[in-house]
Amino acid sequence: METKEFQKKMSFANNGFLHLFVNLAILIGSITLLVNAVNQDNDGLIALSLFLLCVVYLLHWIGFTIIQPNQSRVLTFFGKYSGTVCENGFFWLNPFYGKRRLSLRARNMDVPPIKVNDKNGNPIMIGLVLVWKIKDTYKASFNIDISKESIARVVTVNAQMKGAASSEAVASNQNLLSGYDSFVNVQSDAALRKVAGMYAYDNMDKESDEITLRSGGEEINERLEEELRSRLDIAGIEVIEARINYLAYAAEIASVMLRRQQADAIISAREKIVEGAVSMVDLALKKLSADHIVELDEEKKATMVSNLLVVLCADESASPVINTGTLYQ
Repeated sequence: METKEFQKKMSFANNGFLHLFVNLAILIGSITLLVNAVNQDNDGLIALSLFLLCVVYLLHWIGFTIIQPNQSRVLTFFGKYSGTVCENGFFWLNPFYGKRRLSLRARNMDVPPIKVNDKNGNPIMIGLVLVWKIKDTYKASFNIDISKESIARVVTVNAQMKGAASSEAVASNQNLLSGYDSFVNVQSDAALRKVAGMYAYDNMDKESDEITLRSGGEEINERLEEELRSRLDIAGIEVIEARINYLAYAAEIASVMLRRQQADAIISAREKIVEGAVSMVDLALKKLSADHIVELDEEKKATMVSNLLVVLCADESASPVINTGTLYQ
């Protein structure tokens, strides 16, 4: 979407200190006319001039403005956009300009975890951290409604969805949201739900190479940033960084999934133990045969393999039994 924003350049005529001297001259002239009006007993012309000078003096004060670093003023003249001032300093602007202050500084938002369904339909909890700032002052000022009424509607709906029953809870939430935060909060919620629904939480099949929310890492974050940029561009907001900072199964299935993960871990551990035990048995048989320590027939080898596997794969320490006879007793 093309922007209509343009920067209004400040000239020497807009220097605030220059207009301070102008205001001082108007004040001195007003005092002089007041003294003459008193001395000349109700001179109508002088009284009218004094009145006009006072009006000009007061209107002149309205035009002064101070713009801090990374701040701006969006100017409108009787409803018509007249440019944006981004220069820093002390300036004087037309007192009939409507001057809207916009901060261009980066802001941080921690979106609380929300419950969504992943690609497989599993309920999960997911949250994000978002860093954003206003880039296009025209879009930010005129493309979206950030009035108190619109913020109140957003907060009320969010409170109802989250089960806030009292008006005090709604009022407290409304105080936390101000300006563009409500718009960014709603769009971040929508983008997070969409991205979470595009991927599975985890691969049930270990052999699958499909990207998941747990394994996606930077790719998931980049996809989330793209979705946020497309949604926030209408408001002239630039997404600096967006990252998932919380990811877990929902409470109703968390215990079941934990048991599944524990089972997977136990199976993997068992596979490693059996693999190691077989290697050790094979090494023992080869070593006994190579060093000619003892000659074992197939039955004795089978007995030895069975005993070693029991010892090596058991969950508890084995209790050795010394055989004082032969292997067949």
